[in-house]
Amino acid sequence: MKIKKILVSQPKPGNDKSPYLELAERNNLKIDFRPFINVEGIPAKEFRHNRIDILAHTAVIFTSRTAIDNYFRIAEELRLTIPDSMKYFCISESVALYLQKYIVYRKRKIFYGANVFKDLVEQVIVKHAGEKFLVPLSDIHKPEIPRILDKNKIKFTKAILYRTVSSDLSDLSNVNYDILVFYSPSGIKSLFENFPDFEQKDTKIACFGPHTAKAVKKAGLRLDIEAPSPEAPSMTMALENYIKEFNKNGSVKQ
Repeated sequence: MKIKKILVSQPKPGNDKSPYLELAERNNLKIDFRPFINVEGIPAKEFRHNRIDILAHTAVIFTSRTAIDNYFRIAEELRLTIPDSMKYFCISESVALYLQKYIVYRKRKIFYGANVFKDLVEQVIVKHAGEKFLVPLSDIHKPEIPRILDKNKIKFTKAILYRTVSSDLSDLSNVNYDILVFYSPSGIKSLFENFPDFEQKDTKIACFGPHTAKAVKKAGLRLDIEAPSPEAPSMTMALENYIKEFNKNGSVKQ
């Protein structure tokens, strides 16, 4: 049996130049995309119970575009006017540029890192340690975010502005795939919330990142494909290496 069908637990790419679409074309694969999780904003009424004063902070740390969307959403729901003096610290340049959706970019104080939170803190944020930072996050977030800030003695408030919930995948109950691809522990949680009797059998599990790998193993699943690695820094590269060997030999040496 050759690998022919893959399900990626993420939204479908917005353009035709996706590495996944190129992977499908090169290897004659059918690749479907389906988000296993959705993000819901915390209502303003619920947020008020946390007694967090957004305007008491002089800077915001953004780790994603979703964090930006929900920061400005909650400010609007609370009828707050964010002052022009607010400073923004972003995990990457692409996240920083996304701020243009809400503010006049060139007139604000915006700083960004190279997509590594530890470097953002140690190379940029520590230089502004006198600021009072707000960190918008999901209810499920990387524990190293507050840990790294604490380690560097940064004064911050963690604001849970959105939550991750499992998608309804009931329509997939009778659909079989050769490989399931996961990018977060929440995706694994969603799999079992939708299909509590799921048995892996011959289905291959692929995942990206150490936290997701840990969740796969904790769930009692067999992890067949893991990225990133020195040989495969991307998920699509890891998939291609695995598929080529499997389709040629009928198995893969682990």
